[in-house]
Amino acid sequence: MTAAADPGIDVAVPPELSARAPAEARGTTRDGVRMLVGRRDGGALDHRRFTELPEVLRPGDLLVVNNSATLPAALAGCLPDGTPVALHLSSAQPDRRGAYLVELRRVVPGAAPAYYPPDESPARPGLRVALPGGARAELTEPFTARLWHARLDLPGPLVAYLGRHGKAVRYGYVDRDWPIEAYQTVFATVPGSSEMPSAARPFSAEVVARLAGRGVLVAPVTLHTGVASPEAHEPPYAERFGVPAATARLVGHVRAGGGRVIAVGTTVVRALESAAGTDGTVHPADGWTELVITPERGVRVVDGLLTGWHEPRASHLLMLAAVAGRPLLERCYAAAVRHRYLWHEFGDVNLLLPD
Repeated sequence: MTAAADPGIDVAVPPELSARAPAEARGTTRDGVRMLVGRRDGGALDHRRFTELPEVLRPGDLLVVNNSATLPAALAGCLPDGTPVALHLSSAQPDRRGAYLVELRRVVPGAAPAYYPPDESPARPGLRVALPGGARAELTEPFTARLWHARLDLPGPLVAYLGRHGKAVRYGYVDRDWPIEAYQTVFATVPGSSEMPSAARPFSAEVVARLAGRGVLVAPVTLHTGVASPEAHEPPYAERFGVPAATARLVGHVRAGGGRVIAVGTTVVRALESAAGTDGTVHPADGWTELVITPERGVRVVDGLLTGWHEPRASHLLMLAAVAGRPLLERCYAAAVRHRYLWHEFGDVNLLLPD
């Protein structure tokens, strides 16, 4: 499970550019965040507010969104020796072998759970972690340096259990725990993501209505995101996804008519490209995808991408380069730092268009 190329962007992101709280807590609205628009034709970058999205897009464009809802996937745990840990659950559904993926993180009083370097992690085969409500997790074997396969023993259905005992996954750049509602998008209808499909967070009902009035189409796919520790830039691993027949047909109709297919988030790119044939035809799909999109592989369906700002070493940047080209990506990231755009799930967004 290795990436085909170095994803790195040569830019340093100052810590103060991390969005430490939702936009609503920073004195604006969800749809009031900033949006940097870049086009592959090499024209000037365009600094906008997200509320201007309907004016930037064209009638006949298709926005494909992820309707996965975010789970409160962070649980308080305790090791056999009494050491408290945080357990981040990576999926609402077990993999093909019936195992779940989990990450153990160090409890830090008054702060977000911290990353365990591999040589400091207590994880080992057979380790049992006590969880709230009489539940437990037993680690079975490593999947990566930070993720482990685990068996869960729960007192009921997983989603209901997380609703009673879990909270949203939080990383150190976020100032405090926020309710799970802060991690939902307006499209969230299918519970299953461990981390928010955050590119869609700025959408409001008002923006969606204005898009419809402009003649911009919106269609859903589902991809349930796993936990992607910001300290370990691993390539994507298998995730559950689904592309409905209606969405597959609409993508084909828009492409045949010369319209643009614009993915809202990297999760949507992965879902659509996983459901596409070599000729770019999207078919209905339901299952697990292990597809890793790189510039070498390219994209067959997606013309543009609305995305958040990723860490300069994040593996996601390979996918962004496949959609937008590395020169545009480098220009956007340099401008974002220069103009003080905000990073991470509560931050600003980048709209990458073909022309």
